[in-house]
Amino acid sequence: MRQTIQRWLLTVAVVGTALQAQAQQKRSFDLEDIFRKGTFQAKSVYGVNWMRNGQFYSSQVADQKNQSVDVVQVDVTTGQPVSTIIEGEDIKIDGKILDYDDYSFSADETKILFETEHEPIYRRSSKGHFYVYDRASKKLQKLSQGGKQSYATFSPDNKYVAFVRDNNLFYVDLASMQERQVTNDGKWNFIINGGTDWVYEEEFSFAQAFFWSPQGNQIAFYKFDESQVPEYNMQMWGPLYPTDYKFKYPKAGEKNAIVNIYTFDLGSGKTTKMDTGNETDQYIPRINWTNTPNLLSIRRMNRLQNTLEILHANTQTGQSKVVLKETDKAYIDITDDLTYLKNGKQFVHSSEKDGFNHLYLYDMNGKLVRQITIGNWEVASFYGVDEKNGLVYFTSTEVSPLERHLYSMGLNGKNKKSLTPAKGTHTINLSRDFKYYLDYYSTITSPTVVSLHTSDGKQIKVLESNESLKTTLANYNLPKAEFFQFKTSEGVNLNGYTIKPADFDPNKKYPVLMFQYSGPGSQEVVNSWRGRNYLWHSYLTNQGYIVAVIDNRGTGGRGADFKKVTYGNLGHYEVIDQIEGAKHLGNLPYVDKGRIGIWGWSFGGYMSSLAITKGADVFKAAIAVAPVTNWRFYDTIYTERFLKTPQENPDGYDKNSPVFYADRLKGKYLLIHGTGDDNVHFQNAIEMTNALVKANRPFESAYYPNRNHGISGGNTSIHLFTKMTEFILRNL
Repeated sequence: MRQTIQRWLLTVAVVGTALQAQAQQKRSFDLEDIFRKGTFQAKSVYGVNWMRNGQFYSSQVADQKNQSVDVVQVDVTTGQPVSTIIEGEDIKIDGKILDYDDYSFSADETKILFETEHEPIYRRSSKGHFYVYDRASKKLQKLSQGGKQSYATFSPDNKYVAFVRDNNLFYVDLASMQERQVTNDGKWNFIINGGTDWVYEEEFSFAQAFFWSPQGNQIAFYKFDESQVPEYNMQMWGPLYPTDYKFKYPKAGEKNAIVNIYTFDLGSGKTTKMDTGNETDQYIPRINWTNTPNLLSIRRMNRLQNTLEILHANTQTGQSKVVLKETDKAYIDITDDLTYLKNGKQFVHSSEKDGFNHLYLYDMNGKLVRQITIGNWEVASFYGVDEKNGLVYFTSTEVSPLERHLYSMGLNGKNKKSLTPAKGTHTINLSRDFKYYLDYYSTITSPTVVSLHTSDGKQIKVLESNESLKTTLANYNLPKAEFFQFKTSEGVNLNGYTIKPADFDPNKKYPVLMFQYSGPGSQEVVNSWRGRNYLWHSYLTNQGYIVAVIDNRGTGGRGADFKKVTYGNLGHYEVIDQIEGAKHLGNLPYVDKGRIGIWGWSFGGYMSSLAITKGADVFKAAIAVAPVTNWRFYDTIYTERFLKTPQENPDGYDKNSPVFYADRLKGKYLLIHGTGDDNVHFQNAIEMTNALVKANRPFESAYYPNRNHGISGGNTSIHLFTKMTEFILRNL
């Protein structure tokens, strides 16, 4: 009997141990988990609008009972909602709850502007129907009956809303809801008022091109004359006969739109043209109202983008003068780091003139008062000036080029204080009164945590911890990224990271897939959550691959010299460094150097195409998604910033374009493009295909009808990444 009990206990113990081991075993995941099921979907805090009283911000909360979305007021000291500003069920049109996409307050917060039927146009432009809600009367009115509008914006004095429709600028008097037209010459593919053309939107990163004066009595706006800009034609597939979509797109070396700046005075009805000089072949990448009445700040650049001037213009007369001029041996990047102080006497501006991006204080005549930040590190983002306390807020790379941390510092250049000690990347949303901020913090192995802080760094509350996702990640067979640095044969130190299989065995030989973007000022090797790509790369490690990411010369976070070394010779140093990276990896004892591949998207697709041709002896396979294959096909602003014009620098265009090296292809090559790509045109894929056919080189391709540069929508992403996965499994 005792032996029987002992055998039974032993059996229970064995079974129990087996069940425990099974419970502890990590689960595998597939492409469905990443691209369809949302298994690893991170949460965040969206729709945060800081309110006039800095103790509160507004946010959107879904009301499941009424199938509506409420706008609530949140107390920043507790992180808890304290009141409901708008009950979603109370805003109705014709008895139906308004299904809105976005909202904004008037300056005094007595009115709210709701946008519905949001319709994207390009990367930043859009249009929709707008409604004005009066909180006191609880009255909801449609802003305009004339069709969808773009960029509807309250005036600072709460009396008007301006918008763009059909390339013309309008405003509505909210007291009477009377609509008034400011411009009349707007026409598709000809004249644009109050909005940008395609190339300004894409490369100078703004689409709304009108701006209210601080007093609300004037509107400054851009006028684009596109009449001489060549058209690009995209065929849109679907109907029996495909339709043409033609839009103005200036390719490198071609004519740009002529841009002028105007102001409109609401009181007099007068429109005044600002003096921006006699040269029309130039750029005006930014305008800003100063805090001095009738004084507009205009930034002007030459076409080569190596000279930047700040002009101050009198909006009543149009007369202007240059107050600050900066030149660079390569190019000058445009940012929003220009802030005019409320004292009306000074402004803060950023510059790379000492070799790193830093903040400078000037008087209104452009005389340097002092350099505020200094050191062999970069100011990554400038969040503004707290004039009351004499402080500036910014994130920088001082801890590491791989990280971003928040600092406060005196306008006098003293008393710098670190506010984010945790290692990783911190992205900040600072309240308008500089009393609080939201910190969106992540590392490469941990998804974003959103927390609320006082401006001295004290944490009030964690608003989103993503604990559920962290638990999910812990239950799956996800590997950890490892950062590394190596020195090239030219003595250049490059940063990278690898993701190895969870069951990595240093005695085995593994194939390697490299990923990169590589473009000027970009960074992929950063200590932040990388989302979808990181998860797909992790999936590949479960299939027996090592994934490696390397930032080459030309990328950001390491100063102007490191970034601008590629000037005039785009692709040259970048591909050398990626080849050096492949060789470094190939010399590791656990890497099969005969099985190294590379992939990338956009500029990264350009680089992977260049790597598999110029580096044909190093790379076995490459995937190029939406690649530029010849810089002559890309736009003026981006391309000429780094290469000059093709007329001035033909070798810079041709010596590093993969179409000219198609005959060198030895490995396996997959070319992917969307036919509706308004950014990197399908033409790039066509020309690469022509070159490969001419050279009689085999390759694979996949084309996605009507998809834009992001190649997404419906099943597109999972189809695309399944295609790439199968290609890698077959060829690497």
